[in-house]
Amino acid sequence: MSDVLLVTCGALPDGEDGGHLLVEALRARGLGATWVAWDDPGVAWSSARLVAVRSAWDYEHQRDRFLAWARDVEATVPLMNSAAVLAWNTDKRYLLDLVDVGLPVVPTIAVEDEGELPPAIASFETAVVKPRVGAGGRGVVVFDGEPGGPEGLDESTLEPGPWIVQPLVGSVRSEGETSVFVFGGEVASQVRKVPGAGEIRVHEEFGGRTLPVAVDEDAAALALRTVAAAEKVLGERLPYARVDLMRLADGELAVSELEVTEPGLYLDVLPGNAEEYAGVLAAALDA
Repeated sequence: MSDVLLVTCGALPDGEDGGHLLVEALRARGLGATWVAWDDPGVAWSSARLVAVRSAWDYEHQRDRFLAWARDVEATVPLMNSAAVLAWNTDKRYLLDLVDVGLPVVPTIAVEDEGELPPAIASFETAVVKPRVGAGGRGVVVFDGEPGGPEGLDESTLEPGPWIVQPLVGSVRSEGETSVFVFGGEVASQVRKVPGAGEIRVHEEFGGRTLPVAVDEDAAALALRTVAAAEKVLGERLPYARVDLMRLADGELAVSELEVTEPGLYLDVLPGNAEEYAGVLAAALDA
C-alpha cells in the first residue's frame, strides 16, 4: 500500500485536474501515493501512513456517512485534515464562527427552516441562498424579486434547507472571486475566478474561468488572518487551506469561504501547488 492515500470520489478516480502532479511530487520525495475513493469498501486505510482528503466532492448529499468514514479512518491512521475540521467546515455555518472572532466575512445569516427564510432574504436587496452543506456552487439560488433568471439560479429551484443567506456581492461579476492558497502557514499562490456571462458562480461547470495571478499583499494578509482565526476556533493547526475572498461595496476584502475539507488546488493553472502540498504531507509524515 502507498505511504499516502489521496482521497477522491468515484466520479474522479484520478483525482482533481492535474492530480498526477501530486503523485509525481510525492514520488520525487521518495513517497508513494495512490488515488482512492473515500467510499470504496476495498481500501485498506490502516495500511497507509497518511490519508489526505483531496477531491471528495460528492459528500454534500451524504455528509453524515462521509464524517463517519473520516472518524473511522482517523481511529487507525492520521487524517488530513482531521475529522473534527471536516465536521466544522462542511457546514457553512462555520462562517459565523469566523465573524465571532473578528474576521471580515461576507454578511451571513444561518437559516434552519422555511419560516426563517423570508425575513433573512428581506435583509438584503438581492439575496443569495446556499445550502449549508454544499459544494461546487450547486444549489445556489438568487432572490431578486424578479421572475425567471439564469438557469439553475432562479428561486423556483430552491432545494430543502438548512441554508445560509448572503447579499449578492456585485463585484463577483466584474472582479470575480480571489482564492489564496496557504501551505504550512505561508501563502504560496493565488488565483482569480471569474463567472461566465449572466452568472455569479465562478465554477468551471457553470462557465467560470480560473486565472493565475500574482499574490496580492492585502489578500495574502487576510488569508493568513483567516487561517489563524480558524485554528483558534478549532484548537488545532491547519496544515493547508484555500481562502476565498470577495470585495464588498465599500472596497474592502471579505472572506466568502474557507476551504479546509477538499479545496481544489487548481493544478491545471497552478502546477506549483502540487509541490507545495507534497511538502505539507511530507512534513506531516516526518513529524
